[in-house]
Amino acid sequence: MPPGSGTGMRGRMTAVRAWPVWELAPGLRIYIIVVLLADLLAIGLAARVGLGSGRDLALLAALVACDAITVEVYRRAGENAGIIKDVYGVWELPVAILLPPIYALMVPILRQVLAQWRIRQFPPHRRAFTAAVIGLSYGTVSLVFHAVTGSPLASTVAPGSHSSAWILAVALAGLMQWGITTTMLVPAWKASDPAVRVRDIVLDGEAARNDAAEVCVAVLVTFAIAVNPLTIVFALPFVMLLQRSFRHAQLVNASRIDSKTGLLNAGTWEREAAVEVARAVRTRTPLALALVDIDHFKGVNDTFGHLTGDRALKSIARTFRIFLREYDLVGRFGGEEFVLLLPHTRASDAYGIAERIREHIAGAPLDVGDLPDGRHVQVTVSMGVAALGPNWSTSSGSQITDLLAAADRALYQAKRAGRNQVCVVSDKAVASTPTQAAKLESA
Repeated sequence: MPPGSGTGMRGRMTAVRAWPVWELAPGLRIYIIVVLLADLLAIGLAARVGLGSGRDLALLAALVACDAITVEVYRRAGENAGIIKDVYGVWELPVAILLPPIYALMVPILRQVLAQWRIRQFPPHRRAFTAAVIGLSYGTVSLVFHAVTGSPLASTVAPGSHSSAWILAVALAGLMQWGITTTMLVPAWKASDPAVRVRDIVLDGEAARNDAAEVCVAVLVTFAIAVNPLTIVFALPFVMLLQRSFRHAQLVNASRIDSKTGLLNAGTWEREAAVEVARAVRTRTPLALALVDIDHFKGVNDTFGHLTGDRALKSIARTFRIFLREYDLVGRFGGEEFVLLLPHTRASDAYGIAERIREHIAGAPLDVGDLPDGRHVQVTVSMGVAALGPNWSTSSGSQITDLLAAADRALYQAKRAGRNQVCVVSDKAVASTPTQAAKLESA
């Protein structure tokens, strides 16, 4: 063995073991590897079909150039770290429909490589997995579309005299691609964050409209290119406008959200909560508000570092999503304090919800990733709950402020009682047991 070769081999092995993919949960890691292998197998099989004609290569070059221009536009604004709504499908659906399937599998890889280089450095396994999922979905769509239309895989598919049926087939292909991609991403989303609600990502009103707009534009662009490839030049400005509208929606949503926890930020929560409180006061319907404070959270930051502290905040935010309903408002008030608004909730019910949250957080270590020496982060929370009672004033113009002040008074009582407690206040009374909380409703 040449001198130094063993040291070089050990260095390479150490570098491989340092890859972020090994930090993933075993199930997620296996799933990613399976998807990557399936994509490589599909590329190998598709290569045997052929690369098409010179006209196909010219069309491919034009569509890849449009994909690259889209990447450059995203580079100026920056790419989000979370779920990204984009318009790449407008250029990649035509690749799957009009060109041999090898390109449907390869173009997402080229795009992810370019995004990694030009936009943002993500862990390589994330880029590779995304490219594989998108490539497999477009490859499947290409096979199905060619089979349905009866055209050879290695030839360009034109609308011909049955343009209406052809457009419908392309539209179904676009919907199929969206469905396959979403289905393949769901296991990764759930494995990365078990508390994530897929319907919030997939069926969110704004996201659904964006997805529908992207599919519609992709169908129109595919048809136009099939008739005359020169239409790419005229389609590009419209796609950039669509991309800009998507980005605007993302920025509006980001302005509402606390970046560390994914919950509503303080300003957004207070505006939306004020509307709910005013409605509850006006209609005499029950409502409760809870302030949550992590006990001795400074010790977590001092002991484990602020990065672990941020992960602890995110873990607690996930706990709220487990126990609360879709229409409950959850926000981060700053530091280690959170605020929950519970519409249609009486004092005794609010106490029960708060107590279950408190017990869950106190009963198990927080999910903050692996820590050295097998250490873990375990905290408790104190909660102050204020409930609208029958004597709550309806004439006040600052009901939300009064309710927050009452909850803060209850939180102070919980901390004064020794922390890791839940206290409830309604009108002028304070309760710290389920029985006392029930009595508040009839006081």
